[in-house]
Amino acid sequence: MRERRDSPMLVRKYMTQNVVYANLLDGLHQTLVRMRERDIRHMPVLGNDGKLVGIISERDLRRPDFVDPDTNHARPFILDNHTTVEEAMTVTPSTISPDDQIVSALDLFITNHYGALPVVEGGEVVGILSTIDMLRAFRDSGAA
Repeated sequence: MRERRDSPMLVRKYMTQNVVYANLLDGLHQTLVRMRERDIRHMPVLGNDGKLVGIISERDLRRPDFVDPDTNHARPFILDNHTTVEEAMTVTPSTISPDDQIVSALDLFITNHYGALPVVEGGEVVGILSTIDMLRAFRDSGAA
């Protein structure tokens, strides 16, 4: 069923609700295995208080090196469980609300080259919006 063109297309309708999370101290190898087992490419990262502190992507896990924030020097990137998600994640990612319109998310995806956005409501992660979700919204818009 297609959306009426005059009705707002909200993030809530298209976001993935069963979110798989990573924790700061998870090992990178373990995180990659979880991503592959669940066929996902992005995981919101939660701090000890359960709040969003970052996002880790499969692309982050495939980098050949990364910059050590303490020394500002690149160091070899080793995909093992001694290197943690905290060392490789994107800190303080952009987020979107479930009640935002899909076009707002689309603008963020295009402008910033995002592959996914955590969906946050009341300070809690309630979903994640991926490029696949955006394609479903595009299909439903009737523009496809």
